[in-house]
Amino acid sequence: MDTLLEKIPWNEYYHVDENHDFILDVITFPAFGAGIPENRGRVCYVKDGLIYMEEIGQRFSEIVWLNSHTATREITLDGKHVMRGGELPHHARLRLVIE
Repeated sequence: MDTLLEKIPWNEYYHVDENHDFILDVITFPAFGAGIPENRGRVCYVKDGLIYMEEIGQRFSEIVWLNSHTATREITLDGKHVMRGGELPHHARLRLVIE
């Protein structure tokens, strides 16, 4: 999921396990600030102007968010475009699940 948090790019990378749960693997963002964790994952490094936090391993049975046409940029699956935030209802509570 590719979003903007306080107008900075925030990327989350998940894989789906055998139980159809989302496992958060990596987050990337350009700078620390309010609401941005300082200690996620087992690996943290900076590359090409982004902070990477990897090996997070946090499990979610679903992803729920308040959609924004400006903040939620894109949802991809296996590198393929699924949907953009602008294609979804604005300011609506949305739920993403694997069935």
